[in-house]
Amino acid sequence: MSEKTLNFIENIIEEDFNSGLSSDLLRFRFPPEPNGYLHIGHVKAICLNFNLGNRYKAPVNLRFDDTNPAKEETQYVQAIKYDIEWLGFRWDKECYASDYFPQLFEWAKTLINKGLAYVDSQTSQQISEQKGTPTQPGKPSPFRNRSKDDNLTLFQEMKDGKHQEGDHVLRAKIDMAAPNMLLRDPVMYRVLFKTHHRTGDDWCIYPMYDWTHGESDYIEQISHSLCSLEFKPHRELYDWFLDALSPLDTIRPKQREFARLNLSYTVMSKRKLKALIDQSHVSGWDDPRMPTISGLRRRGYTPESLKNFVNTAGVAKRENIIDVSLLEFCVREHLNKIAPRVMAVLNPVKLTIKNYPDGQTEMLKAENNPEDEKAGFREVPFSGSLYIEREDFKEEANRKFFRLTLGKEVRLKNAYIIKGEEVAKDAQGNITEIICSYDPLSKSGSGTEESQRKVKGTLHWVSRAHAHPIKVNMYDRLFSVEEPDKNKDENSARFVNPESFSQVRGYIEPAVVSAAAGEKFQFQRLGYFILENKTDEHLVFNKTVGLRDKWKKS
Repeated sequence: MSEKTLNFIENIIEEDFNSGLSSDLLRFRFPPEPNGYLHIGHVKAICLNFNLGNRYKAPVNLRFDDTNPAKEETQYVQAIKYDIEWLGFRWDKECYASDYFPQLFEWAKTLINKGLAYVDSQTSQQISEQKGTPTQPGKPSPFRNRSKDDNLTLFQEMKDGKHQEGDHVLRAKIDMAAPNMLLRDPVMYRVLFKTHHRTGDDWCIYPMYDWTHGESDYIEQISHSLCSLEFKPHRELYDWFLDALSPLDTIRPKQREFARLNLSYTVMSKRKLKALIDQSHVSGWDDPRMPTISGLRRRGYTPESLKNFVNTAGVAKRENIIDVSLLEFCVREHLNKIAPRVMAVLNPVKLTIKNYPDGQTEMLKAENNPEDEKAGFREVPFSGSLYIEREDFKEEANRKFFRLTLGKEVRLKNAYIIKGEEVAKDAQGNITEIICSYDPLSKSGSGTEESQRKVKGTLHWVSRAHAHPIKVNMYDRLFSVEEPDKNKDENSARFVNPESFSQVRGYIEPAVVSAAAGEKFQFQRLGYFILENKTDEHLVFNKTVGLRDKWKKS
């Protein structure tokens, strides 16, 4: 393999091969906690692990780290599985940390027997106060030297439900003066009387993540345990637990860390995303403004665009913030290739062509997608009474306004050149109708000299008699500041963009009426949209992204 194409994770794997690791022993895993929906940051971890599996022809496990029944639900498990499959990936084994609860319990007793774990009967506050600081060593628990037999008895009683939540915890006995504070006798088990989504009420003690993580990797024989960078300080503890269970007679997993994906104008914390839902800033995990995979899917993002985005962003060792405009560029680039072009008017005003024959309708030829040779053409009905965008007309305009105004000409897309003549207004002075004339020889594609005549503006339109009413959910960035989560302790909800959602009503050409929910379109001159659903009276669309980045810095 070419060294130039390798990221640093692949370099580590290649070095392991050179040190004697057999490629047959490679196995990766994606280990989400089922306490919420996956978001764009998880796409990076998914792609990293599954792409490595594809590159090296190695299996990839999907393992749910379900050790906290207070926050985990079956609906999250199902949503996670659906999202991964939607992205186009397939896992080898579907695993759950809860499957390993019996083995983890036995291994915990092994550590007690080795004098490497003990039951602590202090409160969580007392334990926290004794941890010390990064510059000061911690203080040992008064229960640190309990006898092996007492520890085993208490631990079994904890499992049997004989003690209340908070009465006892099981801690590893490592070093209360360790520079890495995670090694200062970390908690391994706590009592929780909560029903687990898979094991029900079989257990009332649950293992902590740091204890479960490495041991689950070992049970599954994961060769390379890839974690985001915040878990780097945990690596020493990961290895300590594996060392404490030695001798291990099979492959020893290797934890390595990569920088998580941070996106501007976005919050990646599942806890904070859930708070947005609970506070009714968004409608749910799949709200199209959310950075969740399900939200992006409803917004019209494609698997190809998300995978291209994370591949373009790359695999790094250092944290950085990726501009959300790169994500928007990637979906725009893909939709440009696959989305049919149609005409819709979202802020309609009536336009009448006074010299067009009364009652006449003609069918005009329109290209579906100039980027796709196989997309073909469709017919669009044209008449003397149309809708155009209200902002495409001004009674008076300067030289830089290239749309319709009185006395000037523009071309109607796929149709004729028209000239503004006069307007009609209501009692409040609002324009209710634009009256134009047209040049019947200027029909697009007719092959006449007049049809080749150049004018500076081209407008989209919809024939009023044939227009179908639509509702369009207009979405913008959920946050109004670039780093809403810069202060991790701050309430990022206060930066929610009040203009992130609005709904407009308009009209669309009749060719779209037969489309199915989920189909994506480019509304010419407006942006990309996905058909959300159909009602008896309307087609309902979600806006995906505009045709260009209107947030781009000058």
